[in-house]
Amino acid sequence: MPRPLGVVIFPGFQLLDAAGPISAFDIARRYVEGAYDIRVLSPGGGTIESSSGVSFQAEELSDGPWDTLVVVGGDAERGLRESRAIVDWLPRAAARARRVSSVCSGAYFLAEAGLLDGKRATTHWGRSDHFARRYPKVRLEADRIFVREGSVWTSAGITAGIDLALALVEEDLGAAVAKRTAQQLVVHQRRPGGQSQFSALLDAGGVHGRFADLMDWMRQRLAEPLQVERLAAQAAMSPRNFARAFVAETGLTPAKAVERLRLEAARARVEGGHDPIDRVAEQVGFGDPERMRRAFLRAFGQPPQALRRAARA
Repeated sequence: MPRPLGVVIFPGFQLLDAAGPISAFDIARRYVEGAYDIRVLSPGGGTIESSSGVSFQAEELSDGPWDTLVVVGGDAERGLRESRAIVDWLPRAAARARRVSSVCSGAYFLAEAGLLDGKRATTHWGRSDHFARRYPKVRLEADRIFVREGSVWTSAGITAGIDLALALVEEDLGAAVAKRTAQQLVVHQRRPGGQSQFSALLDAGGVHGRFADLMDWMRQRLAEPLQVERLAAQAAMSPRNFARAFVAETGLTPAKAVERLRLEAARARVEGGHDPIDRVAEQVGFGDPERMRRAFLRAFGQPPQALRRAARA
């Protein structure tokens, strides 16, 4: 019997937040016929326009029972104002669903409905500060691709919804079907939920912003000591002003940015090269392989050796 799966949208929703997971579930049911009965839901139903102007046809919200609910993101504050019915409906529907999930700022609806109180959750990195202030009862893990807390799943921005959907497919239909689905989508088989959103965080204000040249300079010297005083001198600023401006521009402390750059370089060498792990640690400035291992666990949820094995599988 097909699993009833509801994708919840609202006026101004982010198109890929909905289309990405829908495509993943649709492809999965090609391999396991009848696996999912996919429905698009919204308050009042009818034609719902996304932020891009492309519209979806939706059914009226229903209490189910649902197997899985996926609440998508978009302009969350506008959505909360104009689609309060979703918040009112969610506790009833969630009580009858096997699991509830969100993509990107869809987490706002879950949090507003109280479904994330006391739970670990994530959302788009660009919303994390606002989200944390608005929902202090949520244990926000802002640097994760997706987070599972029992029957509640939350994911980061936009394409992370595909990672979430693939993880749900794997739970339902097994790793082989999830892998074939990912291959059809031409995406990674499955990025671990613990993987950091580090690339996007570094890009914010780093690639095209005020410290773009400094970021490039840092990347060329990862094996060298990169204390804040040296970075400030390169930026022709005092250490105190530099640290404050850097955080304001990138959302990261200088030390955290250095670690992220080293992680970015180390992962590329671990997955694509053949140098021993301790040699990689030296090349990118971690020095001690144990220090690099701990950084990998924090950022990716896996040690370097596991990522190397997965890359070569």
